[in-house]
Amino acid sequence: MAEPRNTKISERKRPKQARSSELVSAILQAATQVLELEGAARFTTARVAERAGVSIGSLYQYFPNKAAILFRLQSEEWQRTGNLLGAILRNTANTPRQRLHDLTLAFLHSECEEAAMRTALNDAAPLYRDAPEVQEARAAGENVIGDFLCEVLPQSEESERARAADLLNSTLGNVGKHFSESPRTPAQIQSYAQEMAEMFCAWIREKGANLQ
Repeated sequence: MAEPRNTKISERKRPKQARSSELVSAILQAATQVLELEGAARFTTARVAERAGVSIGSLYQYFPNKAAILFRLQSEEWQRTGNLLGAILRNTANTPRQRLHDLTLAFLHSECEEAAMRTALNDAAPLYRDAPEVQEARAAGENVIGDFLCEVLPQSEESERARAADLLNSTLGNVGKHFSESPRTPAQIQSYAQEMAEMFCAWIREKGANLQ
């Protein structure tokens, strides 16, 4: 992990043709495999290019360094998680309480299913975590919970909801990481998620929400 922090992580260019898109997809798929098999410490552009079956020059057309590849993988993981949480929290056919339970269960399942990949990405985070692009990439998932709190806590100050959203996001992320470090059965995930969701519900009720 010799590259300095704050190194450039923006991609050199976005693919515009089908062939270019296929090349980038192959690079990202190979990067995922290298990261899962080798871990962040042994992740290099040379290993990714070799596994993808492309030249290192072709890889550098799109990614200036390994930090850019890792950040792209992390961004896509954040996007998938944000889409998952958003679909649950915006489903007003369910009560807010049910949505919190569904959210917590889905998140813990996702953490446990992708534990190896997420651990490796977390290990690689020092390469890009201070870059300005990171805040923008993470915003989608955080906004989803913020919108939900606007719904259930309409009388609260915006600053209070923002603080609550930050606490919910941080708790989900940190607890999910810790919980997924050991193998878990579906029953264990279900039980833990239920207790965690009830904790969230009790805390939000304390702030004045009417959760059915």
